[in-house]
Amino acid sequence: MTLLLLTTIWACACNLEIWPAFLFPPPIAVTQTLISGFNDTSLPIAVTASLKRLLVGYLTALILGSLLGIALAKSRLLEESIGFLILSLQTVPSIVWLPLAILWFGLSDTAVIFVVIIGALWTMVITVKSAVQNVPPLLLRAARTLGYRSWRLFFQVVLPASLPELITGLRLSWAFAWRSLMAGELLGSGTGLGQVLMIGRNLGDMSLVLSVMIIISLLGALIDLLFFRRLEIGVLQKRGLTTQTQ
Repeated sequence: MTLLLLTTIWACACNLEIWPAFLFPPPIAVTQTLISGFNDTSLPIAVTASLKRLLVGYLTALILGSLLGIALAKSRLLEESIGFLILSLQTVPSIVWLPLAILWFGLSDTAVIFVVIIGALWTMVITVKSAVQNVPPLLLRAARTLGYRSWRLFFQVVLPASLPELITGLRLSWAFAWRSLMAGELLGSGTGLGQVLMIGRNLGDMSLVLSVMIIISLLGALIDLLFFRRLEIGVLQKRGLTTQTQ
């Protein structure tokens, strides 16, 4: 219903001719561009290329971020030495790393993946550290009393207790990774959605630009709803913190 309302407003704004049609194309023109892009496979190829980069960068960021976050949570010395540095790096926009990535890796997929890793990494580190440190001390004392130690304590007590916050970190890292991917592709090379967006801009093809923007927004929302949201609801339901109807 919301999409229908937005499309109607969009069509009405086009009919008012506030901007020329080549600058603000109507929904029908964008729809035709989308259909054409899928028919000639240019858009599916771009989506596949972008998702491959995103998956590699995101999974790498999750592994590195989880390991570093756990280390920071368990080591006061490590937290005091590099904790502030990580907080500072999180405030740096991922696109700022792109010139460095291009100098290191050239105009390649590796440079874009590096930007994606950096974009998602620091959020994951901070979330994991916070999740592990926020496990109730009473729960830890009770587990140690029952004989839980070391890795058994971590995997059977700390990790389950941290899951709700960790899932939030996964969703946030995903959002930052997605944005970083687009930033890297806009200035990088290849066949991803960002490059197609730049082609549309260079050709003055606003229908193509809007088509790519629609694909980017729909993909991001669908993956969040179909995977991360379901994962979050499943964990909360097991803990009795939500209902089946949510």
